[in-house]
Amino acid sequence: MTFEHLRLLPELLQSIADEGYTEPTPVQASAIPAVLSGRDVMAAAQTGTGKTAGFVLPVLQRLHREGSVRPHRIRALILTPTRELTAQVASRVQAYGALLPFRSAAVFGGVKINPQIASLRRGVDILVATPGRLLDLHDQGEVDFVALQVLVLDEADRMLDMGFIHDIERLISWLPSTRQTLLFSATFSPRIRQLASSLLRNPLQLDVAPANATADKVRQWLYPVDKKQKTALLSHLIETRNWQQVLVFARTREGAGRLAQQLDKAGLNADVLHGDKGQGARTRALTRFRQGKVRVLVATDIAARGLDIVQLPQVVNFDLPNVPEDYVHRIGRTGRAGESGRAYSLVSADEIRQLNAIEQLIGRHLAREYVDGFEPVHEVPASAALRRSHRQRRRSTGHAGRPTTVRSSGSKRAASGPSGRRRKPRAGSPSGSRNRGK
Repeated sequence: MTFEHLRLLPELLQSIADEGYTEPTPVQASAIPAVLSGRDVMAAAQTGTGKTAGFVLPVLQRLHREGSVRPHRIRALILTPTRELTAQVASRVQAYGALLPFRSAAVFGGVKINPQIASLRRGVDILVATPGRLLDLHDQGEVDFVALQVLVLDEADRMLDMGFIHDIERLISWLPSTRQTLLFSATFSPRIRQLASSLLRNPLQLDVAPANATADKVRQWLYPVDKKQKTALLSHLIETRNWQQVLVFARTREGAGRLAQQLDKAGLNADVLHGDKGQGARTRALTRFRQGKVRVLVATDIAARGLDIVQLPQVVNFDLPNVPEDYVHRIGRTGRAGESGRAYSLVSADEIRQLNAIEQLIGRHLAREYVDGFEPVHEVPASAALRRSHRQRRRSTGHAGRPTTVRSSGSKRAASGPSGRRRKPRAGSPSGSRNRGK
């Protein structure tokens, strides 16, 4: 299938070609006709699958057919959970609509509000916004929803996780009931279905990605290591494997800041991205990372949500997340748009609960790799057996659901990924925690 088969406007087809797209992804092939039909849509799609184009392109086409914007009015509203995702989606709106007479704007906190007010007063065809700043603008009388035709909730699951449900409910109460509503989420959890039932009318349901499935093109490994050795191991991996661009996830703001300082002092040119940083500092850090001026970017989950970095080779989980779904979102930063990627997790013995929850969620055990000189004194026990059929486990892991264990010396041979001989179990080591090879 090509984009021409989706009956998009010539101007949109040209913009798509200018962006280098040749054929639609599965989510785009399903979502674009559904949105163009005018029906409400509820879609499950992971990050990195092209879902933004899946709703932006048909919304642009629909608005083009139905006139132009008037001052102080908004024709389409896209709600997103974070500043970074808002900026990313807004940039896609501008790119896809470059050849059409559209006005778009992005509003989010952490920056001056006056330029945003000026944009709204001129009228906006498509507004991309975070709930908090949009509420502030509405309370100041700067937002009028009377002409709204389309509402998009992007990454709705994350908005619920971040506690935006009451803000969303307030905003929805001000919108015209005749609008088209599009809801995109990584999962169809019970909470998402409950939200959808209150917002959407007889929606088309698109499940274009298995719930909580990790990206097919992202290879994943686990490094057992004592907690006090994590920073040294991370530095070792970056240096010996010559990683020139790596996104590292930490669990807390304090931990992210401390780790970035330690890596930077070690000469690895690191910066940090977390919620306590001002928007200007966050934008500068991300820009420098994209340009290759920063080698290591350490981020928390909330700050990194929505980051879109072209051809990011690898991500590292310095800490495992407390919420297992966040693991899926983290590793979705690499292996995007058909590119391959690698995800590494540094796991200590006190994280077995988080590891077990992640492996149950994704339906597979992570392959283990031990690095010479960093073998843990306190072994990471094998997590619980997967709650799936024997046949499914064999298809996912090749060994009845058991984790694969290999050993790495950090040499050039290991630079392209785990390789080497199986490690022999130590005397007294926990049963099943080592020698899990095929």
